[in-house]
Amino acid sequence: MMDNKPFEVPVVVELGHVGKYRHIRSAQEAAECLMTVWPLNRGPRHRDALDTCLKVLEGYRSTT
Repeated sequence: MMDNKPFEVPVVVELGHVGKYRHIRSAQEAAECLMTVWPLNRGPRHRDALDTCLKVLEGYRSTT
């Protein structure tokens, strides 16, 4: 099983509706959020964020 690569401090994102927040506590959780529940208006920043999460999970980057 792959280590989920926890963050030192959770990242809080607002998805879809005003006031609908999600606390992201790891690179795995961030990647899942970016792939499944992120709004459809995805662009270069979304792609970069997902790429970074995947590199962290593969061991090529750090969460710090």
